[in-house]
Amino acid sequence: MAKSSTSSETQITIEPPRFDRPEVEIRASTRRKKTGNAHWSGSRIVVQIPARVRGRERRAFVDELVERLLTQRPQNAGGDGALEERAHVLAELYNDGVLPASVRWVTNQQARWASCSPGSREIRVSSRLRQCPEWVIDAVLVHELAHLQEADHSARFYELADRHPRQQDSALYLDGYALGLGLRIESTDVDTSQ
Repeated sequence: MAKSSTSSETQITIEPPRFDRPEVEIRASTRRKKTGNAHWSGSRIVVQIPARVRGRERRAFVDELVERLLTQRPQNAGGDGALEERAHVLAELYNDGVLPASVRWVTNQQARWASCSPGSREIRVSSRLRQCPEWVIDAVLVHELAHLQEADHSARFYELADRHPRQQDSALYLDGYALGLGLRIESTDVDTSQ
């Protein structure tokens, strides 16, 4: 439940932490006319928005600012280039050096953590995973890299994917993460149409 306090120019609302983000302090100011911003204050995110923004527009505005800030955390700031570089290192370690053509973060994975198109050798990773520990992201990448050699979830595929020492821990972590986010994740992660 959010707590609120008001001064003559600024209304402050505190949203408690959720599974996918920390506590958020929303400062709605009459001085602010158009723009909003978000910054870290300790372990809390402080969002400053115009007081005139209300209802669904306010929720969307706050969510966008919080998401943008979360994806800019130092450990996540590398973007697609850093993700692809990490996948290349993991391919050398665990996937017999078989490399993808591209690896990138995507925002349109609603029911998957990641996906692979063996034909085009593209790997796409859900931006939801940016908040996960590196070892979880690594295990997901190794799983997708294994699809470059074995498109289905065969015994040979699992021999490749399970080379990552924390593959089972990652699966357990992601089951809990999905539960906390209220997501139903599909087991299919191979796109054979490309």
